[in-house]
Amino acid sequence: MNSAPRTYAARSHADASTGLSEAEAKRLLAQYGPNELAATRENPVRKFLRWFFSPIPLMLLAAAALSYATGKRADGGLILFLLLANYGIQIWHEHKADQAVAKLEGHLAAKARVLRDGSWKQVPAASIVPGDRIALRVGTRIPADARLLTATNLAVNESMLTGESLPRDKREGDTVYSAAFVTTGAAEAVVTKTGNRTYFGAAVKTLEFARKRSLLEEDILSISKLLAALALVAIAILTLVLLLHGSALTELATLDISLLIAGIPVALPTVMSLIITAGVMKVAEGGAAVRRLSALEDFANVDLLLSDKTGTLTENKIKVASLVTFGKWTEDNVLALAAAATDPAETNPLEVAIREAAARKHLPLPIQKHLVPGDSVRKRSTATLEHDGTTWLVSLGAPPTVADLSKFTSATSRAFKDAIDRAASRGDRSLLVAVNMHHAEEKGMEPVGVLFLADTLREDAASTVETMRERGIEVKMLTGDGLPIAREVAKELHLQGEMYDRSVFADERKLEEAIPRAAGFAEVLPKDKYAAVEAAKKRYRVAVTGDGANDIPSVSDADVGIAVAHSVDALRETADIVLLSNGLSVIATAIHQARMVFMRVYHYSIYRMSESASLVMTILIIGVWVGNYPLTPIQVLLLAFLNDVPIISIAFDRVKVPRAPATIDRARRAALSFLYGLSGVLNSVLLLVIVYYFLHLPWPWIQTLFFLQLVVSGHMLIYVAHTERRWFDYLPAWQVIAATSATQLLATAWALSGFFTTAIPLWVVGFVWIWSFFWMQSAEVFKMLTFATMGSVGEPRRSRTKQAGKSDGLERVLPA
Repeated sequence: MNSAPRTYAARSHADASTGLSEAEAKRLLAQYGPNELAATRENPVRKFLRWFFSPIPLMLLAAAALSYATGKRADGGLILFLLLANYGIQIWHEHKADQAVAKLEGHLAAKARVLRDGSWKQVPAASIVPGDRIALRVGTRIPADARLLTATNLAVNESMLTGESLPRDKREGDTVYSAAFVTTGAAEAVVTKTGNRTYFGAAVKTLEFARKRSLLEEDILSISKLLAALALVAIAILTLVLLLHGSALTELATLDISLLIAGIPVALPTVMSLIITAGVMKVAEGGAAVRRLSALEDFANVDLLLSDKTGTLTENKIKVASLVTFGKWTEDNVLALAAAATDPAETNPLEVAIREAAARKHLPLPIQKHLVPGDSVRKRSTATLEHDGTTWLVSLGAPPTVADLSKFTSATSRAFKDAIDRAASRGDRSLLVAVNMHHAEEKGMEPVGVLFLADTLREDAASTVETMRERGIEVKMLTGDGLPIAREVAKELHLQGEMYDRSVFADERKLEEAIPRAAGFAEVLPKDKYAAVEAAKKRYRVAVTGDGANDIPSVSDADVGIAVAHSVDALRETADIVLLSNGLSVIATAIHQARMVFMRVYHYSIYRMSESASLVMTILIIGVWVGNYPLTPIQVLLLAFLNDVPIISIAFDRVKVPRAPATIDRARRAALSFLYGLSGVLNSVLLLVIVYYFLHLPWPWIQTLFFLQLVVSGHMLIYVAHTERRWFDYLPAWQVIAATSATQLLATAWALSGFFTTAIPLWVVGFVWIWSFFWMQSAEVFKMLTFATMGSVGEPRRSRTKQAGKSDGLERVLPA
């Protein structure tokens, strides 16, 4: 960006030191609107027309027109009713999905730190207005276009705007843009533009974004295409045969359209979306928000978690447990200097703990004149302080880093070493404080003391590690702490394996060999974390946690990147999963819910493939054999409608979650679908032989009988297909039982009453129910034979095949 876009004047009636008043901010918010990109809502008429001119509605409309043309006005009216009912169901579902998305967006809403009425406070980024004074820190996603008032060691990543991956240095007076994020340093700025008026907002309005389908969606879509192709081939053959038998072309056209509608899984998009939306909301209830829907598939298959220690394995309630002083310095002296070297606007748990400790003792702090904040590269913060009219330089940070800038006496050196060893034995984090009272440079500084900060391990951490291990997920710890501390923590968590220091990262081959044997890695730098993810991905499906901007490369590279609670904005927007609360158990629960989602998809795909194929092949075989359709057009459409109702309830089905990482085994699914479909075809053909050749029932009765049998048998198959156990040992969820029972009873009532069908006597209806229940058991036998041949649980394949996207890798047969 060579020139900044024209900006609105930042207007404020308040002094720069106090920021806007709340009253002024409220007035400006009403004037400029929320600081968010306005979503473009599709016109309802245009939305209806887009739906209306899609294939399924057009086919239904054609079927209705043909019915009216042939004098079947009642059939045509019913088809139009089904057309409108289909649209109503879609609108209801979209409304529910929009509600779910809005709820998730509420969880992920960005925050910003602003100066209002003289005090800094955190507010929703959407409430920022032109004229607001905002604080920018490492990892902050810049919430609006702004002009820098102060800048210290500031670099900003503008890749979202320019495509350039390298950060740009910024100085006072420069403009920073919405959607960029701070990589190093700190700044304060005054907002100049918000919402769609920002540089980013103006650019977005000119772009159209196409959503990429996940591999799961591609898989289900391929099933839909296969079934549609099967239906078209069957229709072509059947039309030719029945024309030779003298059937009217208009009657055949209506039948063909009806069969095509029934053969294509019309509810496919709704079911897929419902299953995933319900799963995403369940994951959110467990404390995690899914930002990339296809990440659920990867999450279900994770078999290695590279976890940070703080906040995931620990409580993230850091406190200053104790401190050691050197020479003439008192504990109050050391604590006051440490607190003065922190950023008052920073929410980093370490800095907050130090400031709170000083506040509890009511310590007067030296005046902070200038601060260079700490980051993953500097590993320290440096403050210029005014004390009794003199200028001091104070460094606060990792002991090895600050020690390199300090000058130790022999006594201080021994005390320092002993203090660090004691911290390691307790598993405490330590920070060294050093001061230069003579020169404003970090050289030859005097070490004044060490602060020990404790973060208690979570009570459930060790048990959760064990539970995840039982479910096929290895947990390995990545920490910046020293090796002694890391070993102590690994011992308490019962992490299996050896703890390595960062020297192993110097050799890529050694790192790859160390991954399976490691309990974790100590002294880890951000680049080491990225290397660990790269090495682990060669053997595992990897999830990794992070909290800072320096974690963005590793979180982006992992199969599933997880931003822990209270992580920086830039990381939350990069991650696939954002934790809404701390703890390893949140991740374990989210993985459990992800596996449930894909078990439902697995069962649904088996049922849908077998049922649609069975319907099409049954009509084809009987039509060619007898020279007549076994169903009327309206019966075919009613059957399609009744099939879709219970299918939608599968989104809430009760499933048994696999105890190991799992993906859909397509070969086994195809075998089960083929056998279920074969069972359905044999069911119908044998039934035809009995009722047509032995009982000599009238053909209109037979058509109604087949309509009822396909509904009753098809919905009984759901009980068989939804589990790999015996169907009566593991019944579906009550929602599925209620939906299938309701549609079966409705079809029975129609058969008895003659509603849009020819009425059949009660004994025929009873015969159909008994026959369907018998064939339900035959499908159960086919299922058990498949498991006996292919096994109910397969062995994991530890090779990892690189594919486009994130869904390649380990496969295991899914148990029900």
